Amino acid sequence: MLLKSILGFFLWALLIPNLTAPEIYSIPSTAKKVLFLGNSITYSGQYVDYVESYLRLSHPERDWDFINVGLPSETVSGLSEEGHAGGEFPRPDLHERLDRVLDEIKPDLIFSNYGMNDGIYLPFDEQRFEAYKQGQKKLHLKALAIGAQIIHSTPPIYDENKGAAYANVLDIYASWLVSQRYTENWKVIDLHWPMRKFQDDQRQHNPSFELAKDGVHPADQGHWIMARSLLQGLGESEYLMEDNPELVFSKIDHGPEVLALVKEKQSITKDALLNHTGHKRPGMKKGLPLNEAEIKRVALLNQINKLIGN
Repeated sequence: MLLKSILGFFLWALLIPNLTAPEIYSIPSTAKKVLFLGNSITYSGQYVDYVESYLRLSHPERDWDFINVGLPSETVSGLSEEGHAGGEFPRPDLHERLDRVLDEIKPDLIFSNYGMNDGIYLPFDEQRFEAYKQGQKKLHLKALAIGAQIIHSTPPIYDENKGAAYANVLDIYASWLVSQRYTENWKVIDLHWPMRKFQDDQRQHNPSFELAKDGVHPADQGHWIMARSLLQGLGESEYLMEDNPELVFSKIDHGPEVLALVKEKQSITKDALLNHTGHKRPGMKKGLPLNEAEIKRVALLNQINKLIGN
């Protein structure tokens, strides 16, 4: 039975890119607070910075607040491998802090990105997969319970050159999440398969090409492919044929300046918010006290709004 299930998911993962058409969503006109949840890739945050900067530049009339509280090592499944971080601490569970985050921020819209850590870097296992599914469902229901919309995004790829078995796990997790569009009417934007196609295409003429040196954490270009997929999923198109984020923002009036200010703002606010709302991940920066971070955030937003003419 287990072998049959695994084989079925192998076929599913292979077919998903060809069978699914992109879904287009929109950020509601009433949505102001836009929250990003995720693991270390979200905490690193280049894709969040690209999305925020692009949307601010493209829609200067909108009054919104993009908030990143990604947490390194985190899972939505609540799982942790034995001896994680050399035995220093288990992986933090999103659901341990989720209520506090939602109570503090009161988001109108949530972007969620989980999966990279949820298979805990082991070959496919039904129980771990079920924990991932249940964790995602729990997050989805919690968002709805507070009246927030939620857009899930599929996990980035794990580089198969670093481990084909775990790359396949994320193929399966991504394919299941895409399927929730149709079985549960979830809003899901696919980042996984566009990243995989981009890397595969690049390797046709450069076999050593990689989006993530360690197989996990994308460099800037990988973050841009993630951001581009999110933006396309929101119906954006201008400049999005470009594969280089610097080229994209250089084509938009005040693009580089806005991107730099957004990066500074996010760097200040995410550490302050993570410390303020609390978590169980040792070794994180404490950041500024929240009231001091808020003063700096507002000042940076004023600079951004002045540049974009808002």
